[in-house]
Amino acid sequence: MKGVKSKASARGNDSKLAVKNKPAKKVKAVKDPNKPKRPPSAFFVFMEDFRQEYKDKHPNNKSVSVVCKAGGEKWKSLTDDEKAPFIAKADKRKADYEKTIQAYNRKLAGEAEVESDKSKSEVEDDGEDGSGEEDEDED
Repeated sequence: MKGVKSKASARGNDSKLAVKNKPAKKVKAVKDPNKPKRPPSAFFVFMEDFRQEYKDKHPNNKSVSVVCKAGGEKWKSLTDDEKAPFIAKADKRKADYEKTIQAYNRKLAGEAEVESDKSKSEVEDDGEDGSGEEDEDED
């Protein structure tokens, strides 16, 4: 039949030429290297000491996973009284971190104000018409 178009060509979209919509890639924010690191939890404070003890008792062990598993089991077996010194150290580090991060945020806020002042442009007009050219007297 002449003049009869197929459904695919009538739509104007050929499935082979159709563009597939891909989700936009998420752009990671650039981390500030000057930002203070978060303080370790009580478990990680415990692990700092435990790693050294484990290394002294097992000098031939090179496996990190074995040390971590042993540390986790030891942490679970500790009573609340035995965990108390590590919790106290972690709380102290957290308090220090809070002070440091507040100072860091104040510094960032101060820099943001300075940058906003720099971004304002000042326009200096030499002439009244804004062209910058001076009017010449005609004789």
